[in-house]
Amino acid sequence: MNLTIKNMDENQARKILSWIYEKPYDFYNNEVTDEEIKERLDGSYKAITEDNGDLFGFLCTGKTARIPVGYKHGVYNDKCVDIGLGMSPDYTGKGYGYNFCTFIINYIRENYRGIPIRLSVATFNKRAIHLYQKLGFVKKDKFTTDFAEFITMINEN
Repeated sequence: MNLTIKNMDENQARKILSWIYEKPYDFYNNEVTDEEIKERLDGSYKAITEDNGDLFGFLCTGKTARIPVGYKHGVYNDKCVDIGLGMSPDYTGKGYGYNFCTFIINYIRENYRGIPIRLSVATFNKRAIHLYQKLGFVKKDKFTTDFAEFITMINEN
């Protein structure tokens, strides 16, 4: 699996917003709206593609990777690179997660040297939490929104 990170284009944004995940991961389903497309094209989102050009997943960094309610709980006060990521439902649950996340971590390390990486994940997503722990992330803060409970995880390596 050879992956490439590119600036996201409108077709990729539409495709990502159209992805449908099965329960309980349907929490991550989105709607294709002009506002959502605009956000994905603002430069904070990157498309992750395979060598053949197929869309494998995405990465977002900065404020777009944060859960807004987390601010009032102070979970984003420390200096970190916040990341959000998603993998096409065609590839989830099939053993690609470790390589996908390692690729993203390496990209972040190259572009943000010496800054810890932080992500926010819904606590029900045990599969992702287990993977992130294997990759060296540790649980830090917990907070709740109207829809779900989240934790932040940090990788300082």
